[in-house]
Amino acid sequence: MTTTEPVAGNGSLAAARTAQNNEYYTRWVDIESEMNAYLDYDPDVFRDKTILLPCDDPEWSNFAKFFALNFGPFGLKRLIATSYAPDSNPGLVSYQPTLFETEAPQFDEVKTRRHGKKFVLDRDVNGDGVVNIDDLQWDYLDGDGDYRSDEVTALRDESDIIITNPPFSLGREFIRWVLEADKKFSIIGPNSFPTTKEIFPLVKEGRMWLGQGFAGGNAYFRVPEDNRGGWADGVYDPETGLVKFRNVTWFTNLEHGQRHAPMQLMTQADNLRYNKQLVKKGGYRRYDNFDAIDVPLSIAIPSDYDGVMGVPVSYLDNHCPEQFDIVGITKTWFGAATKTYPSQTQISPTGRRSTVGKLNDGGAIPVDKQPDKKTCYEVDGQLYIQTYPRILIQRKADA
Repeated sequence: MTTTEPVAGNGSLAAARTAQNNEYYTRWVDIESEMNAYLDYDPDVFRDKTILLPCDDPEWSNFAKFFALNFGPFGLKRLIATSYAPDSNPGLVSYQPTLFETEAPQFDEVKTRRHGKKFVLDRDVNGDGVVNIDDLQWDYLDGDGDYRSDEVTALRDESDIIITNPPFSLGREFIRWVLEADKKFSIIGPNSFPTTKEIFPLVKEGRMWLGQGFAGGNAYFRVPEDNRGGWADGVYDPETGLVKFRNVTWFTNLEHGQRHAPMQLMTQADNLRYNKQLVKKGGYRRYDNFDAIDVPLSIAIPSDYDGVMGVPVSYLDNHCPEQFDIVGITKTWFGAATKTYPSQTQISPTGRRSTVGKLNDGGAIPVDKQPDKKTCYEVDGQLYIQTYPRILIQRKADA
């Protein structure tokens, strides 16, 4: 589950921000598919591990139910889940405690709204010979369950792996919170994560990478029945109760086989001969002030080029660390291959010649149409606004 500002499907995160929906429940099938990718690579990845689900109430979350059901098969040591207090969640339209809570002796009419809850599964409580969701124990937290609180941070510190669908608006901060304790993790977040100054260095250094991802790039989330209005066209399906996003994926530092599968690529010569999309885009062009070629399509990456190449961010879906190194990104904060100017009227001739070629012709916006400060690139002497960054990669010497 995530509580975040609304996100859209089939497009950008901004498209549905006028909607009031901000509760999204991850489907069981998507959790199972991603976790199986880690298990296929290492069958013991969860064995003797303590897993923390810091945004996941077992009464609603498939994450908690999934790991509770598989507690024995996965060989877990301990499962901990926490929930967020309803009164601290501004996006929660209505709240009614479940019978699971109200029939428990520790139920408190005040705390149920103001406090988060902690759920723990670590032993056979009812004596039936198995450890499963029926053995789940719970109590109220002292605070509202914010993952940044001291008590949830203490739970982080005693855990081995952290798995959840965190608030997208806090995703970058959440990853830093996880990694400052040097924990393994698997979380869902926007595709834009790797292009941010907080996350890109982690990707470049191999401290995190993309997971297996959602089937066909389509992520479906369930929203509560009383909070299903206001979506952009084509996002919400009233028959299934699901919203569809194409701009989110899994991020992790758990190994999986897809991460180590090298891309099958053609040579420069064969791409220029057979790849009609590449030829249509002008072939391989060089950046104006950076020693690299632009590769407009991941499938057009040449197998025999040893220099630096600028590739689409979508390349990260198929990045194999044994095949390529990630050496940079065309973003101003990274300090490579970009430059920012106030406006066209204030750009000197020297400035024109020093701008970078981020050659995304389809999204090019002339500088004189955008008076504010922009990241620019130059094609044939004309400055354009940078619309999408490029990941800079270089072939491994022995690949």
